[in-house]
Amino acid sequence: MQDSFSHIETWVFDLDNTLYPPSMRLFDQIEQRMTNWVSRRLGVSRAEADHLRASYWKLYGTTLAGLMHEHGVEPMDYLMDVHDIDFSLLAPDPALAAHIAALPGRRIVYTNADTIYAAKVLQGRGLSGLFDAVYGVEHAEFRPKPERAAFETVFARDGLNPTRAAMFEDDPRNLAAPHDMGMRTVHIAPEPEPAPHIHFHAPDLTEFLGHLTKR
Repeated sequence: MQDSFSHIETWVFDLDNTLYPPSMRLFDQIEQRMTNWVSRRLGVSRAEADHLRASYWKLYGTTLAGLMHEHGVEPMDYLMDVHDIDFSLLAPDPALAAHIAALPGRRIVYTNADTIYAAKVLQGRGLSGLFDAVYGVEHAEFRPKPERAAFETVFARDGLNPTRAAMFEDDPRNLAAPHDMGMRTVHIAPEPEPAPHIHFHAPDLTEFLGHLTKR
C-alpha cells in the first residue's frame, strides 16, 4: 500500500466524519440545527424542514447549496448558526496526530463547512497546527463538494498538483471529481462502498495512516 502513495506530495483531508469518527455524533447536532434553521427561515414545519434539508443535500451536495439556489440564503449567517454546537463530544487522538505529522509533504484540510468551525473541530481532536492550510466552503466561492468546480477553485488557490495528491473523504460522492483529476482516493467509512472512483476503503483513518507512515 505504501507504494501506491509513494508519489504523493499533498494530503487532502475532509473534516466531518473523516478527521473524527461518526460515533462522536457531532453531525447529529448540526443536522438538528439545520432543520431548526430551515423551519424558521422558510416558515415550514420541522417535518418539512427536515425533508428539505435532506433533499437539498442529495440534489445540490449540501443543504446550504440548495438554500442558496432555491431561496437566496446568505451563507455565513446560516453557517454560524448551524455550527453553534457542543464540541466537547470530540476527543483528542494522539495516534492520529502523530500519523498525520509523519506524512511527507504538505497536509491540508478541505471541508464543505467554514474555517471557523473547522478550527474548533481540529482543536477538539488535538490536530491544531498540523496542517499547512485549511480551506472551507468560502474558499470555493460557496460551491460545495462534490462539484468539480469547487475542487478546482480550492486546488488552484492551494497550488497543489492533483496527480501528486491524495484525498481522504467519508462521502463517496466527493471522491468522484478528485479521482477524475488524477488524485489517489480513500473512502473513510465503517462499510465499504465499491465504486470505480474509490481506490481504497478504510473504516478507521488512524489505522490506515499508520500503515502508510510505518517504517
